[in-house]
Amino acid sequence: MSNAYSPLPELNALKGLEDRLAGQYFAPGFELFAYDDDDRDWFCGMAGPEYLERLIYFAYANASGSYYALWRCDDRADLATLPVIFFGDEGDLGVVACGLRELFRLLACEPDDPEDECPGRQEYVAWLSRNFGLTAPQHAGEVTGPAEKQFGRRFADWVRLATDGEIDI
Repeated sequence: MSNAYSPLPELNALKGLEDRLAGQYFAPGFELFAYDDDDRDWFCGMAGPEYLERLIYFAYANASGSYYALWRCDDRADLATLPVIFFGDEGDLGVVACGLRELFRLLACEPDDPEDECPGRQEYVAWLSRNFGLTAPQHAGEVTGPAEKQFGRRFADWVRLATDGEIDI
């Protein structure tokens, strides 16, 4: 039996970094939680289990209750290449990255507000380069734009179907 955080090497590596940083945030409000936590239901009961099983929740996106999930938009074997969905605490919902590595790049963006600078950010940026050969984008739109273009319409249609039109994004 494995004691790995998840079946995804990318998330396991990130969990290792998060554990080494011992509570020092590397991105504002980002924090891993129990992988595929099935207690989460952003759809508030509007979506049936056949839809909810298509989501793999894995991290808080901010300190006020937003979180990230992988969307099983198909049956690909490499879960790290699934699109990353943002579930906002104020009702925001959308595709933010084409896969985990793109999310990792997004997390490395310079914060807009200097007060949001995190003590572990520089170590995270170095980790990202060392482990994946990736750098932070100049602007978040370099990651979110392609993700929205590739998966946005399909995800919006899926949400409408999952919630019988109760949620329209």
